[in-house]
Parts: sequence; C-alpha cells; structure tokens
Amino acid sequence: MGAIRSLGRLGVPMYAITEDRHTPAAASRYLRGRFVWPTTGLEPAGKLVEGLRRIGRRIGRPTMLIPTDEEAAVLIAEHADELSAGPPGFLFPRMEDPALSRRLASKQGLHELCAQYGVPSPRAEFPESYAEVEAYASTARFPVVAKNREAFERRRAPAVRGTTRIAGSRELLELARGWGERPGVILQEYLPREDAEDWIVHAYFGSGEPVLFTGVKVRSWPPHAGMTACAYVVANPELAELAAQFCKSVGFQGIADLDWRYDRRDGRYKLLDFNPRMGAQFRLFESAAGIDVVRAQHLDLTGQDIPRAPQREAHRFIVENIDLPALLAYRRSGYTTPHAPARASGTELAWLARDDLKPFAVMLARFVRPGAAHLLQMYRTRARASTGNSTRKDGT
Repeated sequence: MGAIRSLGRLGVPMYAITEDRHTPAAASRYLRGRFVWPTTGLEPAGKLVEGLRRIGRRIGRPTMLIPTDEEAAVLIAEHADELSAGPPGFLFPRMEDPALSRRLASKQGLHELCAQYGVPSPRAEFPESYAEVEAYASTARFPVVAKNREAFERRRAPAVRGTTRIAGSRELLELARGWGERPGVILQEYLPREDAEDWIVHAYFGSGEPVLFTGVKVRSWPPHAGMTACAYVVANPELAELAAQFCKSVGFQGIADLDWRYDRRDGRYKLLDFNPRMGAQFRLFESAAGIDVVRAQHLDLTGQDIPRAPQREAHRFIVENIDLPALLAYRRSGYTTPHAPARASGTELAWLARDDLKPFAVMLARFVRPGAAHLLQMYRTRARASTGNSTRKDGT
C-alpha cells in the first residue's frame, strides 16, 4: 500500500499483483492496473517466474519490480537474468552474488554473515536433531527465543508460528517433539525487553551513496516480537554507520529493512533480522526532499539523480488495525522506549489517507472483526486468570 501511494502520488503508473480483488491494496485509486494471482508459496520457481514475465508482457513496457516479502526477494535475485530479459523486461537492483538475498533472509545465513564481518548479533544455536535440542536444553540459559530458520520456507514446514519465547527446558523439549528429524529452527539468546530497545534501519543501496534512515520501534504486535505497530524517526549516526558498513561488506544492492536491538547490558546494537526488500513501515521514513527508499530506487533505476537531504525527525508511523491491541498490551507491561520523542512532528498512518480512502474501508471490513474477536479473547483469558488467582488466595 505504501509503495503504491508513494510512487502513484508522483504520477508513476502503478500495478499490483494481489491474492484477490478485495485486498486493501487493490482498492487504491493510484493503481493503473490489478493482476489477481492467488499463490500459495509452494509453487515451483519456474512457474512463478513465467507468471511474472506474462504480467510484464501485458504491461508492455519496462517495469520496476518491488518485492514485498522474503520469498519474492529471493525469487527475483535468483532469477534475475530471466526476469530482466526483454521484451520488455523488469527493472530491479542486481547483486554480484544471486544467493545473497537467500542468505540474508535466512536466520542461519545472517548469523554466519554477522560473525564473518564482525557485526554483533544474539548468540544462537542451529540444532540438527532432537538429541542436539536435548543437549542445548541441559545447558541453555532461559528464556530463549525460537524462530523458523529459513523465512522463505515458513509456508512449507513451519516449526513455530513466529518468534516464540520459551520459558524453560521442559517447554522447549515438548515443542521440539513436533519439529521432525531435522529441526528447522534457530534457538536464540533472549534479550530482556527491560534491558533492550528495538531500532529500525531502512536503506537503499544503488549506484551512488546509500539513502539511509534510522528509527526506533515503540510498539509491535504481537508485543515485543511481531511487526511494527508504532515507530518514530530518530537519528542514530552510530547505527547508520554500522548498517551501511555491513551492507557494503556483503555486497548488498537494493532496498533493505534491518531490525536491530540495542542491548544496554553491553552497549551494543545486535542485528536480529535483515529483510532484503522494503519493510511494511518504510513510509515512516522520508527525507526533507521527499525521498523514501522506494522513490530512491525508482529514481536510480530510471537514471535520475536522487536529491540529498536529512531525514524528517520525530515523524511517527502507526498501523491502525494492530496498534490499539499493542498499546493495551504495552501499558499493562509498563514498558517504555527511552529514545522515543515526547511529541511527534507528524504522523503517517498505514491505511487511512485523505487522498485514498477506499483501502482503509476495505481494511476495516477485512480485519476489524477478527481483531475485535482477538481482543475479546484476551479479555476473557485475563478475566479467567484473575478469577483463578482470587480463588487461590481465598483458599476456595
């Protein structure tokens, strides 16, 4: 949605590939065309490449491809020759190593690259069997975090639904019984939220100097582990330099979304995730010249200069449908973000825009009912827990 609006407002013809006709993105007034293509994530790469080429021929002119998830980013990088071949051919940044996007999107690959180039990251283990999980459980310091090892395999054989906090060895061993002969997980050091702070870096690396932005995440959903619900632009030169050097060292080209956690116990920023594509909250970041990472890529790939200007400080981004439950959860936990500005200089909403109202209405129709049901379930669970505690205190 952000990419459609960002370039569409500049008069760039925008086309979207959507899973059905009733997604919020498909309702945007800034779309020139819509292609409904319901995929499962299990299709052979060749079939997906041919489908994209077929869409490219229907558009009829060179078109910039913008991946919105890791699977798409990996597909484009590994099939760059076929996708860029005309007529008319797609435009996208090319990397010398076609396998780099896959390594960066992989939790194990990213951990190995961090170790190779001296970038801090949480301690991690990659068990190859249940026996190795047992050995880890006997010595690990809990809690720990479990994640799917390969982000782009999450639809085929997910070991966990998402980032999962595991409290103790018994819980870990129970979960591991369902992971099969070769567990597809990473078991990672847990960085306590009371001693940590979540930071975001969004950047574009192209033919010239990188365009790079930094911000701090205030709330996420699910709490402390999910996608950004609320974030602020905050200058962080140290983190910007760390991110730029890492991307330069590995040879990354294109748009990147990096998640870092500042560990106050040792004063280091630790790289948690590297998404080799635009992030869902990229519209948080815009320079004083009106440049975001998607606009920067479009200018670069079409041979135009990218205006240079500082990022707009203290700007805020809110995802309306998930920030309310996140806000309630964070208030109960008492967690605060020290580097968050006291007041926002402006707010960018994920869905609601005065010049493009239909996507917000579609989002409400699709997501509000499930969201309300989730909040009701949270309330009931909390009420039952409170009743249980009262009963035990009374001895009845």
